[in-house]
Amino acid sequence: QVRLEESGGGLVQPGESLSVSCTASGSTHKINGMGWYRQAPGRERKLVAFLRNDGNTDYLDSVKGRFTISGDNARATVYLRMINLKPEDTAVYYCFADSWDSEYLGQGTQVTVSS
Repeated sequence: QVRLEESGGGLVQPGESLSVSCTASGSTHKINGMGWYRQAPGRERKLVAFLRNDGNTDYLDSVKGRFTISGDNARATVYLRMINLKPEDTAVYYCFADSWDSEYLGQGTQVTVSS
C-alpha cells in the first residue's frame, strides 16, 4: 500500500507561478514513478507530468516549457513547479504513484488561476 500526501496549490493570477508537492509513504520501494493528473470540472482527467525512477519525464503538450516535475528519491517526494500559469490550468491536481501492483492516487489539491 502506498499513501500520498499532497501540499501546495491555491489561487494565483494569470502569469504567476505555483508549486505543488507530494510525498509517498508505505511501500515506496514498489514505486516505478510518480506524477500528476489534473481534472477540471466537466472535463476528463489528464496526465500533466510523470517522472520515472530513471529520470525520464513526460508532459502534457500544453504545459511543456511551463511546468517542471522533479523528485527527491530519498524523501519519496515529487514536485511540480508551474510558471506562467493560465486560466485553463485551473483544475484539481492529483498526485499519483505508479507501483508494481497498482496505481495510487492522492486526494487532490485545487489550483485556480484567475484574475
